[in-house]
Amino acid sequence: MPAEDASPPTGPARPAELVGPTETSGPPGPSGPSGPSGPASRAADVVDVFVYVVVLGLFVEYLPAVISETFTLSLLTAVLLKAVLEVVVVVKKRARARFTAAGTAGGKVGAGLLLWAVLVGSKFVVLKAVDLVFGDAVSLGGFVSVTLLIITLLVSRLAVRRLLEGRTPVAEPVA
Repeated sequence: MPAEDASPPTGPARPAELVGPTETSGPPGPSGPSGPSGPASRAADVVDVFVYVVVLGLFVEYLPAVISETFTLSLLTAVLLKAVLEVVVVVKKRARARFTAAGTAGGKVGAGLLLWAVLVGSKFVVLKAVDLVFGDAVSLGGFVSVTLLIITLLVSRLAVRRLLEGRTPVAEPVA
């Protein structure tokens, strides 16, 4: 009788090392090899940067206001966008939590204004960060084009993560 084959099963298996936490995921599990700073998280970050490079490249090609002089600058811009948007997502979650936790009408209004300020202000933060780091070599256009870019980046990231998890992407609110 032949020995059991120890190779992994064939077919559409999901690569667990490429799937990381999403904006809607709960608190991360215990720290360890695949914890918040483990290989799974780093792999998800790399996939996110690749998605950002593709989306940014399409915006550079089809939207005249978005300019990147070289592919290297597009790659570096994607890394910068990844870093800035991760911070924005954390701040947005905290503002949303304040809104949800607010018990009075005044608290809801104040938290709602804070959430609105984060959503609008983040676009200006992205524009300023890109300007400070890359100067005239990279331009993301103005408020409207950067808003469209950020929404596309976050939706694309979500779609790719869901694809890698083996689930169908579902529309959800973004920054």
